[in-house]
Amino acid sequence: MSTETTTQDDGHSDIASMTDPETFESALAELEALVTDMESGDLTLDESLRAFERGVALARRCQVELRQAEQKVQILNAEGKFDDYDGE
Repeated sequence: MSTETTTQDDGHSDIASMTDPETFESALAELEALVTDMESGDLTLDESLRAFERGVALARRCQVELRQAEQKVQILNAEGKFDDYDGE
């Protein structure tokens, strides 16, 4: 799926036309862009609500992916494939 976002004439991301990002990194980048747009205070109420809704979905997706990665690391550690990092 495409991670490209379009920009409206007012300079804000077009939230309604966004598709699911392909990677964790692109989802996080999109979430950060939404936060920036919302913090600007220039969005209409409707745009803010759509941005918030999209942001919640992206945050949930990122949380799931982080949880899965953490579980994988724990499994690999339990199998002895990784040693604890000692800082050296």
